[in-house]
Amino acid sequence: MADIEERYRAYLTCLDERRFADLGTFAHDPVVHNDRTLRLTEFQDLLKRDATEIPDLRYAIERLVVQGDQVACRIRFDCTPVATFRGIPPTGERVSFVEHVFYRYENGKIAEIWSLIDTDAIREQLTP
Repeated sequence: MADIEERYRAYLTCLDERRFADLGTFAHDPVVHNDRTLRLTEFQDLLKRDATEIPDLRYAIERLVVQGDQVACRIRFDCTPVATFRGIPPTGERVSFVEHVFYRYENGKIAEIWSLIDTDAIREQLTP
């Protein structure tokens, strides 16, 4: 269990440091994200887009549960979108929201991801 937890924390550090070229160290190619099979390059593009839309995006773990090859995490984001994010235009204001995400690991790498971002919280904070 500690090994998967350590790998998961290292994965989030990789995202925080924008080392998208290193994603193959942490995720399979292809990886399944919300029931869509993505090549590693497509997964990198998804994460790069988020980082472009929100340059100060940082992954702060609020809750982390590791059981066998499964990881469940509640991640808090306190950041300022500079471009439209998830269909919501930016206002220059800071927002706080969470993502609930579940991972299934296979052979030490992420094989499947199920992610739910609280877009209602973002919309409420950015809508005048």
